[in-house]
Amino acid sequence: MIKLRREIIFVLGFVAIASMLFLVGFGNRAFAYGESSVVEGLALWKAVLLGITEGLTEFLPISSTGHLLAAKEFMDLGQTEVSEQAIDSYIIAIQIGAIFAILVLYKSRIVQMYEGIRGNSVEGKIVLRNLISAFIPTGIIGFLLSEPVKDQLYDSQSVAYAWIVGGICILVAHNKKWLRNDGLTIETLGFQGAILVGIAQALALWPGVSRSLVTILALLALGLSIRAAVEFSFLLGLVTLSAATVYELSQEGGTIIDVFGYGTPLVGLVSAFLSAMISVKWMVAWLERKSFTVFGFYRIVVGVLALVLVASDVL
Repeated sequence: MIKLRREIIFVLGFVAIASMLFLVGFGNRAFAYGESSVVEGLALWKAVLLGITEGLTEFLPISSTGHLLAAKEFMDLGQTEVSEQAIDSYIIAIQIGAIFAILVLYKSRIVQMYEGIRGNSVEGKIVLRNLISAFIPTGIIGFLLSEPVKDQLYDSQSVAYAWIVGGICILVAHNKKWLRNDGLTIETLGFQGAILVGIAQALALWPGVSRSLVTILALLALGLSIRAAVEFSFLLGLVTLSAATVYELSQEGGTIIDVFGYGTPLVGLVSAFLSAMISVKWMVAWLERKSFTVFGFYRIVVGVLALVLVASDVL
């Protein structure tokens, strides 16, 4: 009961602080303009929708990047070079909300890793080592290939193909029983296994592939239980998203503020945080009782629909 109260207090405190900053900085102007207005270049309802999309899809194996790019097209955002760069950076920046969700939901594991740094937890030290080992290849590959990937693959058709291919991979892996799922824990993952997971995660540079998908499949193939695979994927996402967000803000943070101000990103961030909390809890509960294949079918259906919309010039 005490732990639950602390979690609720943390969540409510985060929302309250973010909301207060928004209301103080931009609230009066937002309410004066009305529903159809924009605050610093982005309608508030669009900011909320982008945040919800980010939070709901970031940790599900269905690709948050693909869904956000589709949402961007549907809402007709980024019509000029400056606004397009700003909205692309904004989409990365609101990942902070998803990061906070993992910090809240897995705070005991975070504390354990901190204790590992202090030398008080062997398990925490091993988990931290595995996360760092998995992140290194992703960071190197991402640094080298992120710009070429953005130039070549950030379009609706590429995302659609990635959705379909990923969905087929899920169904094939399930039917062929290629996923060992030996019930191993995070602590049993070795250094080489962590490196392989990091290399697999780099595949998610292709929008539509899904970082969660490739890391969970890789971890299951290495013999981890579904619970352990999901947890490690989420924790690795915490590290990877944090690094990507810090890098993006260091490069384009000024552009985001110039175009959208402070209030709109905060709205998106809070929306992402709340929806990520719901999404992560649902996914963990679902995979403990149901099959992974639902995500495969979903990806194929969405991918085919996206190709139809591309052919119809809707996307």
